[in-house]
Amino acid sequence: MTGRAQRVAILATLVMAGLGSCSPAARIAPVVCPASPTTDQPGQLINVPAGRFLMGDDVYEDEGPPRFETVAAFRIDATEVTNARFARFVDETGYLTVAERPVDPAQYPGMPAAALQPGSAVFRLGSERFDPGDPGTWWTFVPGASWRHPEGPGSDLNGRDFLPVVHIALADAQAYAQWAGRRLPTEIEWEWAARSADAAAGNASQQPSEANTWQGVFPVRNTGRDGYDGAAPVGCFQANSLGIHDMIGNVWEWTSDPYRQSRSRTVAPGEPGADPRQPGVAVGVIKGGSYLCAPNYCMRYRPGARQAQDLTLGASHVGFRTVAAMP
Repeated sequence: MTGRAQRVAILATLVMAGLGSCSPAARIAPVVCPASPTTDQPGQLINVPAGRFLMGDDVYEDEGPPRFETVAAFRIDATEVTNARFARFVDETGYLTVAERPVDPAQYPGMPAAALQPGSAVFRLGSERFDPGDPGTWWTFVPGASWRHPEGPGSDLNGRDFLPVVHIALADAQAYAQWAGRRLPTEIEWEWAARSADAAAGNASQQPSEANTWQGVFPVRNTGRDGYDGAAPVGCFQANSLGIHDMIGNVWEWTSDPYRQSRSRTVAPGEPGADPRQPGVAVGVIKGGSYLCAPNYCMRYRPGARQAQDLTLGASHVGFRTVAAMP
C-alpha cells in the first residue's frame, strides 16, 4: 500500500489506538440550540487568565509525564470555527483547502493516476464491507470530500452553517487564523483553557466543556441520546467556567505544536513532528476528541489527552479554533 491509501490505513490504526474502556463523567445534556448561535457572531473571544497548572495525564504513554506549566493570559474562540465563518474567509480570499488542491504525484509514488485526486478521509458506517473490528472499513478516503462537501460529492453545506468546519489540514487552519488576525493555540494553551482555568485560585478545575460524543456501543450503534449522531452546531452544550464551549467532543481541534510521542523531548523550532506509528509522515497535535469517542472505545476525550494527526490529511471529525493576544 502506498500514498493516500497507506495514510488512511495509518489513520485507521491510530483510531484503534484509542481502544479501551473508560468511565467518563455523566453526559452533559444539550441546551436548547438556537438556529443562529450568538456565540458564533462573528466569533466571540473568551479571556483566559494567566496561570500555572498540572498538564498531561497518565492513561496513554504520550500524555505524560504530567508536569506543571505556566501560561500567559490570552483569548480563545468561544466555539470551534464554523462553516459559516470559514466560508466568509474563503469568499474574501479565494483560499483553496489542502483537500481541494491538485495532488502532486511525486508525493505518492506508485499510486495509480486515477487515485491521485483531491479528497479527504470520511467516517462511514453501513457499507457492505463493514466490520466492527476493522477500522479500515469505517474510514474511507473519498475523492471530492472537503469542507464544502463533508461526505463527498453530492453532499453540501445546506443547513450546516453553524456546524464546525471539518476536513481541515494544519495549513488551512493557519491560513484562516492569519486572515482573522489570530493564531492557533499551543497545546499548553489549549489544555489550560479546556481545564477551565480559575482566575481566583490559579488552578484548573476538572470541569471541561464537554460536548457531544458517541452514545452506545462504538462502532456498532449510536443511540444519539445527546441529540446528535454526528457533529453538533457549536455552542449547544454547557460551557466551562470561562464560557468556552465544545472543547471535549464534537470535533478534534488543531494546535500549533508538532507531535512527539515523548513529551519530555524538546522539539527544536521548525522541527517537524514525528510518530513511529506513521513513519515518514509529519504530524501535529490535535486535542479534545470528537463525536466518535464512546465509553467503550476512545479514552482520548479528556483535556490531558492528545493525538498525532498527519499535517496534510483532513478528516470528517477534525476542525479547529483560534486564539489571540489579550487587548
